[in-house]
Amino acid sequence: MANEGHVNRRTFLKVAGGSGLAATAGCIGLGGDSGGTIVLGQPAAQTGQWDFLQPGVSQATDVAIQQINDAGGPLGNELELQRRDTGVDPNEARSVTTQLIENDDAVAILGLFSSEINPLWDFLQEQETPVVTPWPGSNFLDTNGGDHDTPDDLSDDEWVWRTVISDTVHTAGAALRALDQDHDTVGVINGTTEGARSWADGFIEAFEANDGTIAERIEVEQEQSSYQSALDRLFGNDFSAFAVSMPLESATTLLSDWADGEYGRKPILSDPLAQPDLASQVGSALDGAWAASPGQSGPGYDTFESAYQDGGDAEINAWTPPAWDVVNVTALAIERAGEASAEAIEQNLGPVTRGDGTEVSTFEEGQQALEDGDEINYQGAATPVDFTGFGNVVGSVVINEVQGDSFEQVETIPAEDIQEFVPEGEY
Repeated sequence: MANEGHVNRRTFLKVAGGSGLAATAGCIGLGGDSGGTIVLGQPAAQTGQWDFLQPGVSQATDVAIQQINDAGGPLGNELELQRRDTGVDPNEARSVTTQLIENDDAVAILGLFSSEINPLWDFLQEQETPVVTPWPGSNFLDTNGGDHDTPDDLSDDEWVWRTVISDTVHTAGAALRALDQDHDTVGVINGTTEGARSWADGFIEAFEANDGTIAERIEVEQEQSSYQSALDRLFGNDFSAFAVSMPLESATTLLSDWADGEYGRKPILSDPLAQPDLASQVGSALDGAWAASPGQSGPGYDTFESAYQDGGDAEINAWTPPAWDVVNVTALAIERAGEASAEAIEQNLGPVTRGDGTEVSTFEEGQQALEDGDEINYQGAATPVDFTGFGNVVGSVVINEVQGDSFEQVETIPAEDIQEFVPEGEY
């Protein structure tokens, strides 16, 4: 969409006033300076095995929405968030997504995990509503999603965008660090969720591509009372380190069994496991274990952090800055489009994050630049955003190491060092 068309559309709306509004329960489908309400839906992990990550994501979302509304809102309208719990269960996620779109009139979905998106892929395509999410690392999305670099043409769109880097990126970082530490042969143990498998797949692919050897890979069910037999099988092989990719509760059980059994060798942890609770519950045997996580090094990080700290006391995790970016890019897409419809948002997510436009790190800055007739390039908190044609972002990877009862950042791997591991196949 050319800048000239964008300006003309906004001019039309100012002249036409509210003639294009869909008056449904006080919410709008099209917008101008109407003073209406734009609903965004957030499927949330308020219960289930990933619920410990939701408070930070909720706080980032709520603070971003408040800041946007304080600036006057997209096209003069107030953003309203409808948050519904899915428990990260695909069946519940399908029901919640339907409710958000059909009952709540949400024009965009701000969430969903890998283990919800992948099995619901065809269903999500049928909704033709953009899913802009801070959660999924799945390497399935490396070549599925986005607008295929044709924002004006919806016919080839796949409607899913993520503001967090792919598992392919930070698992490559984990693999490269393992090799740098002379762990040429490793074991792998992972759970059965889509996210757990995806992390293990990405780690193995990058590790083997750089001449590493996988001694054994074992997949186990989550929520077992003991993992002793699985550990016995894994540690019957010769390796110097082992990678663990499981939900926190199950990983705590497994690693406690590992510590009690004095199996030794170095644990390499998937990024959701970089939690103080894991370090404190497993104890000193875990000292020196580490996780490679999405970096919090976007150009707009300081802006995010300042606002976030004023909004509550939830801890920042690797998915918190991406949640901030989700809200801001969606609001800026509405502002650039001149209307708050699912199709308009989908067509403008790419244009507000790519190219040589005025760099902005807040909605208010972007709103002003668009009012001035400029194109914009949103600079995110987690990454620069710069959506690829598949709706992906690339950023740095940080290494967090267990030191006592906490994880401490000990190294940053720049995005350019692992860029080659991000595939961009044929559209």
